[in-house]
This record gives sequence, structure tokens and C-alpha cells, in this order.
Amino acid sequence: MCLIAFRWHPESATPLQLIGNRDEFHARPTAPLATWQDAPCLVGGRDLEAGGSWLAASHQGRVAAITNVRDPALASAPGAPSRGHLVKQALECDNIMVWLDNLADGGATEYAGFNLLVATPTQLWCLHRGREQVSLHEVSAGIHGLSNATLNSPWPKLLTARAALEEVDPMHFPGKALDAFQNSRQAPLSALPDTGVGTELEKQLSAAFIVGERYGTRATSWLTLADNGDISLTEQRFGPCGTFEGETTLSVPCER
Repeated sequence: MCLIAFRWHPESATPLQLIGNRDEFHARPTAPLATWQDAPCLVGGRDLEAGGSWLAASHQGRVAAITNVRDPALASAPGAPSRGHLVKQALECDNIMVWLDNLADGGATEYAGFNLLVATPTQLWCLHRGREQVSLHEVSAGIHGLSNATLNSPWPKLLTARAALEEVDPMHFPGKALDAFQNSRQAPLSALPDTGVGTELEKQLSAAFIVGERYGTRATSWLTLADNGDISLTEQRFGPCGTFEGETTLSVPCER
């Protein structure tokens, strides 16, 4: 994914509410939100080129989402594994803390830059693999935003998305947050971050919802994670130039 906002209240009836956009080349083959045939415990959209995902859930009451880190100076090794595989691994591993610790201790450097969110009804972790460091921490309660830098980096679209979620009553999620995530307005030049990709591309990527013939927002997804581990997940899909292509909602009951 490329933009996420989420409400994390671990002691509530709904510990996690998350909404996010996936931006990708339209030509990249993708499967819509569904139960995975080769991994029936997992539910999510799927990248058919590399086999991973950007947001998925499991019947064990676990959720994982990933964003890329946009940093041209952060080179990945030739043949580096797809970052989307981390979502699948996070949902299938037996001991999530051991798995995350192994990544934080050096395993994450095998991949290009990323931010990985992993949640259960009681804990939410954020693992950042950047150019200067790999860091792992538990996320504090509250409303947060994540794009292609670090958690809560003050990029214009992140601030707007997070502010929109702050105005949404949890009983009416996603509410107006959906409007914010599907807004194609670009940030003014004076507010653009400098991530080393040039002003023209920086401006295109500054929109929450990116509209383009070759590259753009492919999906807006949102989910709720209940305190008993049950998950509800919705995905809206879009084609070139923002053409609406369908919506799917699935329930993922916890089977622990």
C-alpha cells in the first residue's frame, strides 16, 4: 500500500480500524479480495506477479499491511524477495514476536525499503526498514498515518487522511475518511516532500488517490478487527484513469 490511516484502541470492542490505498502499475496482474486457494486461512488481495499481498487477514485474528519506502538511495540487492511476501509470512508464522525480532535483527535488510504493520486484537507492531536503520516498535493507542516514509511522517496526504479519520465516529467507519482517500487533489509545490524522485513525480504521488493511465490507485481497502479476533474487510478496485471496477466485502471469523 502507499497510504494508510488507522485507529488503534486495543482495549475497545474494535481495537483496529484501518483504511488504505494501494498504488501500482495498472498492467501488474492482481487478484481481487478473496480467500487464497493455496492458503485458505488467508484473505486479501493478491499480487499475481510475485505472489504476495499489500493487505491481508487471517482466521487467527491477525492483520498485516505493508507500504514501500520511497528512497532512490536505498538500493536493494539483485534478486531481492518481494516485500509482499512479508504480509503472507506475518499471517502464517507461528510466533509473530520471534519472526518480527528476526527481521529487526537483520532479516529485513534482504528486502527493499518497507513499513510493515502487524496487528492482533491486543498488539500492533510497526517494522520500518529504511536506509539508515531497521526499527521495530509497538504502536501506541491513537490515530496514526503511514505512507512511504516513517510512521506519521508529515506528508500532506498523510496529514489529510489522518485528520479525516479523526473526524469519523468509530460506529460509522470509514465515513468521510473514504472521501479523503479517494480525493485526487495534488499538494501545492511548497508542501511537497523531497524524496529524490523529482518535482513532477513528487507532485503526482502527493495525491491520496492517484489517477493515471499507466500508474495509479488500484484499490481502496478498509477493515475492522474486533476484540474477539473477527475481521471485516472491504476492497474497492479501480482501473486506468480511476475507473471503478468493483467492490468486495468479506468476513473473516476468528477460528482460534
